[in-house]
Amino acid sequence: MRSRIDPAPQPYEPDMEETLARLMPDGVEPLVLFRTLARSPRLFRRFMAGGLLDKGAITLREREIAIDRACARCGGEYEWGVHIALFAEAVGFGPDEVRTTVMEGAEAECWMARERLIVRLVDQLHDTSTIDDVLWAELAAEFGDEQLLEFIMLAGFYHMVSFVVNATRLPPETYAVRFPAGA
Repeated sequence: MRSRIDPAPQPYEPDMEETLARLMPDGVEPLVLFRTLARSPRLFRRFMAGGLLDKGAITLREREIAIDRACARCGGEYEWGVHIALFAEAVGFGPDEVRTTVMEGAEAECWMARERLIVRLVDQLHDTSTIDDVLWAELAAEFGDEQLLEFIMLAGFYHMVSFVVNATRLPPETYAVRFPAGA
């Protein structure tokens, strides 16, 4: 299937070229997503300004649970596959965690209690666009306000990313992981 919007052609604006080069490891071409958004430098800059891949109030593993689950729930295989390829090993995801971000819920045995709360948060936001009082109380007993805000924003941001990659039908990156069979 062909992408609905072609990536921006090179040469990019000088600041765009620098930003794209900084985003990826040496020798890895910028993501199709980034190059597609670069068709509109304004949108690309706003997108990058909203990103939450910096060191925040949560651990890298917790961040990736939230991102991967949000992308999976939206069918955002493109972004899910990039994150699994680039971060799964670094955060200690084995095959069970990778599969579970897509196919199972918070009760999967591979998650610790704290991680189950993250999956429940993402699932409840996806299903209802809010968090009920029972789950909020459990979350507030485990996480601080800054952490809760970060989880909520991650879920929302990666819903938006999934909307973009799905609607534009971006092809998977060559190194990206694909959803598990049966997903």
